[in-house]
Amino acid sequence: MLNLILNFVSACRTSDLRVSTAEVIDSVRQLELVNVLDEDQFRSTLRANFAKSRREQRDFDRMYDLFFHDMRPDAELDPDNTRKNEMREALEQMRQETSDDEISQAIFDFLAGDPIPYLKEIQRLETQAEEASKALKSNLSQLSSRLEVMLRINQTRNRLLQFQGDNQSEGLPGKNQGMASHMLERLEVANRMLTQDTRPHNDGLKQINTYDKQYSGLGERPFSNLTEIEIEQMRTVIDQLVRKMKDIMSRRYASRNKGKLDVKKTLRTAQRYLGIPIEIRYRQKPLRKSKIVTLCDVSGSVWSAARFMLNMIYSMQDCFSDVKSFAFVSGPTNITDIFEKHEVNKAIEKVITDTDINFDAHTDYGEMLTQFHRDHLNLLSKKTTLIIVGDARTNYHNPCEQLLDEMRSKCRRVIWLNPEPEQFWGTGDSEMSTYKAYCHEVRPCRNLNQLIYFIEDLVF
Repeated sequence: MLNLILNFVSACRTSDLRVSTAEVIDSVRQLELVNVLDEDQFRSTLRANFAKSRREQRDFDRMYDLFFHDMRPDAELDPDNTRKNEMREALEQMRQETSDDEISQAIFDFLAGDPIPYLKEIQRLETQAEEASKALKSNLSQLSSRLEVMLRINQTRNRLLQFQGDNQSEGLPGKNQGMASHMLERLEVANRMLTQDTRPHNDGLKQINTYDKQYSGLGERPFSNLTEIEIEQMRTVIDQLVRKMKDIMSRRYASRNKGKLDVKKTLRTAQRYLGIPIEIRYRQKPLRKSKIVTLCDVSGSVWSAARFMLNMIYSMQDCFSDVKSFAFVSGPTNITDIFEKHEVNKAIEKVITDTDINFDAHTDYGEMLTQFHRDHLNLLSKKTTLIIVGDARTNYHNPCEQLLDEMRSKCRRVIWLNPEPEQFWGTGDSEMSTYKAYCHEVRPCRNLNQLIYFIEDLVF
């Protein structure tokens, strides 16, 4: 049993499922207290120790099904080990006849019942593909590496079919037919692992589709269609809204700030009134404020939405402990100082005129994530809300979604605001379907009503 668990742990770790030694020890001790022949109890015990979040549960289930079902021990199918020995001999013969590359050898190990070399090979190819994609700004290398493995799988399938046909021609179908079919089933499992969607299953994604229509007319006009006069009207409306929201925030805080009864202060104050506690004193509760980091796409029509979002965020910055902002077309540029030194509307204009942003460059979200991850990852913490404003159109460059996954693990929430209509998400060069798997919340933000609805959720 212990060796079985250790082999399963090795397979989990090879697939990037984090399992510590302490968790392995805990699971082994807990398995002594349950009926290991009851699969529900056995699986639940391992899952409770190895899958530490909802996002990891899907990875655990995939590895469990692979290890304990798809790669079930051959002894269950062949109690006297006769077929198992014949399978080993046949695989060894085919292994000697094929090329001696690592991919082919890993596939034969997989057919023999050891999935770890194959899992390692897939992980190695994906890592190499990611490094090549960063250099070339393309995700074609990921496709080419998978095609290479698929080619080896097809070659192995042809050899198995040939082996199966040879047995039939020799008049031995009953002896080896089942063995060849069993190996073909395992080969299909290997192929399915290669072609399955590797994006995490985001059960907790909050996708906002509705909003309160507080303003008709101007409130429903897309930001990208506003005229200069309407932009000035929009600023006036936003200023009024900000004052109203600040007033609501201050009154809510005042009503909630009473805290618990402070007995010592109440008794000291009561001495002025002959010991009668006329004035009740409470312990002051510190105001809990979150940190905000914004990444704003300033290319084309996306900038029209980003500018108004920045306007409201910085107008309401008293409600947050810290606000950091970055603008990007390709690489991110820190624009926090501009907003700290100038009035909000003036700062927004200076983002266009006084920064080194190359507005003629092609939008590259992968490059933005790469540079932010390299230079500014320390800004993210469990008190930080990361807000990304953009249409997720990468011009077919590598989206580098694994970096967004790492950023998600560092911060409290990842919110993506997309100024495009939802029916266009994931079409053409849009990677919105890819990115939203790594966000806590996604929502359209095309007009004032949608922006107000978002800010109210963020602040209140």
